[in-house]
Amino acid sequence: MTHQTVYVPDSINNAMSATLSSQTARPTGHEFQIPSLDGLRAVAIALVIVSHAGLGELVPGGFGVTVFFFLSGYLICTLLRREWESHDHISLRNFYLRRVLRIFPPMYLVLALGIALTLMGVFSDQLTWFAIIAQALHVTNYYYIYSGVGMVPGLGVYWSLAIEEHFYLVFPMLLPILLRTHSPKRQAILLSCICLLILVWRIILVYVLHADHLRTYFSTDTRLDAILWGCVLALFCNPMLDRRLNVATTAKGVYAVLFGAIGLLVVSLLIRDDQYRETFRYTLQSMALFPVFYLAVAEYKRFPFTLLNLAFVRYIGKVSYPLYLVHYLILLLVERHFSDHSHLSMIILWLVMTLGLSMIIHHLVERPMTRFRRKLET
Repeated sequence: MTHQTVYVPDSINNAMSATLSSQTARPTGHEFQIPSLDGLRAVAIALVIVSHAGLGELVPGGFGVTVFFFLSGYLICTLLRREWESHDHISLRNFYLRRVLRIFPPMYLVLALGIALTLMGVFSDQLTWFAIIAQALHVTNYYYIYSGVGMVPGLGVYWSLAIEEHFYLVFPMLLPILLRTHSPKRQAILLSCICLLILVWRIILVYVLHADHLRTYFSTDTRLDAILWGCVLALFCNPMLDRRLNVATTAKGVYAVLFGAIGLLVVSLLIRDDQYRETFRYTLQSMALFPVFYLAVAEYKRFPFTLLNLAFVRYIGKVSYPLYLVHYLILLLVERHFSDHSHLSMIILWLVMTLGLSMIIHHLVERPMTRFRRKLET
């Protein structure tokens, strides 16, 4: 079983999800439920895991990053917009409380696990305190670009968490200004212009300054647009909060839009030029995800979106955050200590260990933290 270095297409975000169900399309009681999001998380994490299983040349694991980023932007901005429209303000205290209790416990638990395994000799890597502090303080992405020495093995994937943390740190403070001073259409136009400026910045870095792959792939300033495209959907023609678009009112229209989006995604993946891949590819993929997410939420009862809402698919989505955190760490462990086994048995062992540890973290850490957060918010 071969593995890729961390700088090739990784995942997540993200897996920075809120505790939302994926079964209904409208809020019920105190819950706000968005269909298909857990299923989309499951697809994204599957792309990442299959890619890291040695199929990176065939399966676009890096596309999983873009999906998670877009999802995070859409989800977070939808929740913040809904809070603003209900209360005419956004509670930064509650927002950061949710993020801290959602993100930090699993993240620091896995970081401690990786450190402990290394100190015990399970991994032969040499750790440095500077690298550990960088990973703990959410600057893994920039540390990896400019050094990358001494990081906890298997946890270079924290780079995408760093980008999302940078987004969470700033966006909730700026959003009320945007909501107060601009119409939904102008909000969408403004964020879209920022996304295009980020594209221009990537073009300058690649074609003029000849920046390498690490600089464009890992940096917050070059990857933030995928999250902001999700925010555009949340603010303008949001399938959960706004009137439905006419194109999505008939089966013919739905499938025409869906096939068009899939076609754009295929084109974005088939073009192999390195400079294109570090500039235009991220923008094309994010723009293609716009209709995919819209239809997945608005048409969740229509095939193929029904598949996203199957119980086992939703469950994989719910545990996608711990899956993302531990999958590469476990991959390295299996490769270094079970290399005398067959490739298939190593794959099976890796998947079983990864899923098992992720389920433990989800049920013993994530769910109790969710209940604790709800008590603090009441």
